[in-house]
Amino acid sequence: MTETKADTRPDRRAAAFARIRDAHQTEVAEDYVELIDDLIAERGEARLVDVSAHMGVTHATAAKIIARLKREGLVLNRPYRSIFLTEDGTRMANMARQRHRVVFDFLRAIGIDRETAEADSEGMEHHASDQTLAAMERLTAEILNRRT
Repeated sequence: MTETKADTRPDRRAAAFARIRDAHQTEVAEDYVELIDDLIAERGEARLVDVSAHMGVTHATAAKIIARLKREGLVLNRPYRSIFLTEDGTRMANMARQRHRVVFDFLRAIGIDRETAEADSEGMEHHASDQTLAAMERLTAEILNRRT
């Protein structure tokens, strides 16, 4: 495989950096709504104290992020009550979970151990394009088909 020199045109670089900035903006929201959805499925509710513990942040930090998610229409909450996802929040959680699964499955298929694949896929899912995810999914299927 031949290596190509990185594209140094300003417009191309700016577009790439803009995509990364956009991914960073949605990364936190996706992680939180996915966790909230998991907590609801596991425990029947998502409480702020549980969200902060699972995310490894202070109660105040989690509360700020939940307030942002509420403004963005992704969650519903009331003081001293559980946190619930809106339809948009549920849709985002499902999309994030699917992207995570694609990256995780791909990494496992190419021989990455479970623990490393879990850690790596936790960040990669937010930055991979739909085209890259589709290629990962296709290659994962090809690799698994060769093994059977």
